[in-house]
Amino acid sequence: MNTKINVSSLPSAPQWKKIGPYHHHGICLPLLSLRNPNSSGIGEFLDLIPLIHWCKEIGFNVIQLLPLNDSGHDPSPYSAHSAMALHPIYLSLKELPFIEKFQEQLEPLKKCNGSKRVHYHMVLAAKEAFLRHYAENSFPDIKQWPAYQEFVQQEWLQGYVEYKALKEINRELPWWEWKSSTKPTRQELEYHKFVQFLCFEQMKQVKKVADEKKIFLKGDIPILINRDSADVWQYRDFFTLEYAAGAPPDNYSKEGQYWGFPLYHWQKLEEDGYSWWKRRLAIAEQFYHIYRLDHIVGFFKIWAIPLGKKSKEGFFIPQDENMWLPQGEKILRMMLQSSSMLPIGEDLGSVPDSVRHSMQELGICGTKVMRWERHWQGDQSYILPKEYPPLSMTCLSTHDSETLDVWWQAFPDEAQLQAKALGVEYSEQLEQATRKQIIRASHKSSSLFHINLLQEYLNVFDELAWANPDDDRINIPGKVLERNWTYRFFPTLQEITSHAGLRDFMNSLTES
Repeated sequence: MNTKINVSSLPSAPQWKKIGPYHHHGICLPLLSLRNPNSSGIGEFLDLIPLIHWCKEIGFNVIQLLPLNDSGHDPSPYSAHSAMALHPIYLSLKELPFIEKFQEQLEPLKKCNGSKRVHYHMVLAAKEAFLRHYAENSFPDIKQWPAYQEFVQQEWLQGYVEYKALKEINRELPWWEWKSSTKPTRQELEYHKFVQFLCFEQMKQVKKVADEKKIFLKGDIPILINRDSADVWQYRDFFTLEYAAGAPPDNYSKEGQYWGFPLYHWQKLEEDGYSWWKRRLAIAEQFYHIYRLDHIVGFFKIWAIPLGKKSKEGFFIPQDENMWLPQGEKILRMMLQSSSMLPIGEDLGSVPDSVRHSMQELGICGTKVMRWERHWQGDQSYILPKEYPPLSMTCLSTHDSETLDVWWQAFPDEAQLQAKALGVEYSEQLEQATRKQIIRASHKSSSLFHINLLQEYLNVFDELAWANPDDDRINIPGKVLERNWTYRFFPTLQEITSHAGLRDFMNSLTES
């Protein structure tokens, strides 16, 4: 397909010219899910490099990642303790400077590799213990490097390391419950700066390889930030702490949703020139070419729940509907003007048509999950992929939903309707041929982006898939479950990149 758009009149024209207004094909994954026998029980930053080379081989040019920010002991990447810092759990230890001196200390980490799902807290504790020892012996040399001296000058870093150190002193309690008057030592602050330097260096190495191979890395910038975070602790004026964000009651949730994150004080942010948001984008731009702009409708209006109240007792802020579009467009224009990254909006769920119209006017793609794209106000029939607007991204599922296989079994009536719309054969059990046709349809839509979870492609081949399709679920939102955010691919990274059948199938998806 040769769908193109005229980008010259769009506010996001520079970003589109950089990315190119033509079809892009990609994979989406949580980094933690990569299984590498040579790593330490979790996918790591530098595991992305062989994945970049593989994408080049199969004709794909986008790798979408879920957030990589430091979330501390919380495995959810959408509950970060920092909007700027990267999570040390993803460090590729075996590639650290002077690592040849620490081979014996790496051995205990290898036992984390054999589990079916990621043992997040075990891996985190083991890596923390290793990094403490590593820093004690390597920091005196590395702190002399010009790159390190330049890195530690960043404004955001001092507040982050103070927060991390104070949180440890206060037994990981949230900042509003801190009681200890003990001050962090200089060594403790330097340790956290050192670890962030290592993280940034590895992700910049990944970006360098991606640039060389002309592969676009797509990051994920959640709209909200954990109340217990370095950012809220340091910049309390930028947040409205008497409310928690959520969602109003709807057909899917009669009580509404309570997310717990604080709201932004947009007036204070604007008075400060949106410096916090600009800094957040500038840091992300060191690693990514594109970014998923989470819950984009929240920039126009957001459901505010007074603390201690139920979700259904909330209300939208701004309360005046006439302010929704001006507020959202002002913020999005600021983002477009502040970064060369191209945003792709997550506009799923109940989103006013006016918001989607604004996105199109600004040159911001929306998201089309094929099973949810229907004529909801009419006969409920499926919208054909060829009818999607070019400024969009097509996908089969998301990190918060079941995969195609599970949906097909759980909702046979809907699956049958979709099969009919796509002109594919329906059977109670999703056949491999039908699965291939549906995946192919997602790559032949009119959208300019076609990005699916990596497991959707792996499931085409029995030897690359979990026997139970339920094991492919990344997260079940609204529930606190041990299985959430612990998903691992069944095959190893090496098995994925060397599988001839998978390579041929992926190659076929980008053919005209």
